[in-house]
Amino acid sequence: MEQKLLWGAATSSYQIEGAVSEDGRTPSIWDTFCATPGTVTAGETGDVACDHYHRMPADVALMAELGLDVYRFSLAWPRVQPDGAGKGNPAGIAFYDRLVDELLAKNILPWVTLYHWDLPQALEDAGGWPNRDTAYRFAEYAAVAYDALGDRVSQWTTMNEPWCSAMLGYITGRHAPGRRDARAGFAAVHHLLLGHGLASQVIREKARANGRSEGLEVGITLNLAPKIPASESPEDIAAAHWEDGLSNRLYLDPLLRAEYPADVAAKLEELGCPLPVQDGDLSIIAQPVDVLGVNYYSSNVVAAAPAGPNGWPASTAVQRDVERTAMDWEVTPEALTGLLLRLEREYPGPAWYITENGAAYADAPDANGFVDDADRERYLRTHIDAALEARARGANLRGYFAWSLFDNFEWSYGYDRRFGIVRVDYDTQERTPKRSARYYADRIQEEKKRELMSPVQTG
Repeated sequence: MEQKLLWGAATSSYQIEGAVSEDGRTPSIWDTFCATPGTVTAGETGDVACDHYHRMPADVALMAELGLDVYRFSLAWPRVQPDGAGKGNPAGIAFYDRLVDELLAKNILPWVTLYHWDLPQALEDAGGWPNRDTAYRFAEYAAVAYDALGDRVSQWTTMNEPWCSAMLGYITGRHAPGRRDARAGFAAVHHLLLGHGLASQVIREKARANGRSEGLEVGITLNLAPKIPASESPEDIAAAHWEDGLSNRLYLDPLLRAEYPADVAAKLEELGCPLPVQDGDLSIIAQPVDVLGVNYYSSNVVAAAPAGPNGWPASTAVQRDVERTAMDWEVTPEALTGLLLRLEREYPGPAWYITENGAAYADAPDANGFVDDADRERYLRTHIDAALEARARGANLRGYFAWSLFDNFEWSYGYDRRFGIVRVDYDTQERTPKRSARYYADRIQEEKKRELMSPVQTG
């Protein structure tokens, strides 16, 4: 069956919406984290961000001008279900009603992500993701969201990058809620995945009950990064395998094989950070995954290092002589081809989507606000080429979404890093498409013409 590639862009609620105290929205862990001194560059917050909450129709019109097929956005849990419990908030849901309708009116597919890190603070106060109960609260939130939007939305992503939520939020403390507790962090890993499974069940059950199963796609998005041994030495190979386990296999294996990687699970048990698996959990986590989103930015060369405190395995990243972004991430598009082929080979089944891919650079606007970002254009071009190479070689790749549509609040970096293909002047909120946006719009049209001439057969 002919399957066209979908082209889109992605954002997240806290990074662009603003309006953090309007229409019944309650604080999220990011509101609390930003209010804590020393957590975010220059003490900046997402209170206003890109003011998308008030500028949404014009923003959707801009998406249409760029020729996007899909817009992937996240719902703000504390806007939809304040305090993470009870019925939905009509005023908050109304914003997403308008957004979905606006997108459909412009022939843009709405792609909903339920969780992009903005946990209601009330649920963090009750224990957060290390608390098993949060997974069940997430399923209830999924039910509220589906009841509100499921008549028009068929594409549902449960979680965005659970690695970041668990590792950065509960182990290193670099992200909200800013905790530093390894045992809690690995409990969070399991409960995030459990929440995904429970929410997937709820969405599918409701879709069946309402006769909406046709076309329904439910999945999850992972940030995946190839870990490449620095040499053929057993020590470097073992170090890379461990890092691959923590970053990639710890999520892929339970989702797609109904098991945690044995080496990682055993080591975590030994280190006093067991995964709190209960009977039946893995079958819930391993719900059918229609779509697995791949957020790809870079890869790492890994060398062995002396064990860390209390016997934690350690490694070091080997710096290569390659281009680097403003995040100090290596630009390695060829590794994306390898990653997609690995996924197809080792975890066959889902359709793969590049749900985020992009780069931060030190943009320099001219007097009119235009950014001649040749570096970002080159990044997009080489990574799109790499993704299409994997598709040509058999990967069931169905779409590519640029990150990000807009410059936005970049988490602990505040507004100091810009990933957007559209520049946002944070003082005036004026939007100006960059050179990379023009390139992306042209590339979309070019690829659509190519597909019309030689349709790709997949799946």
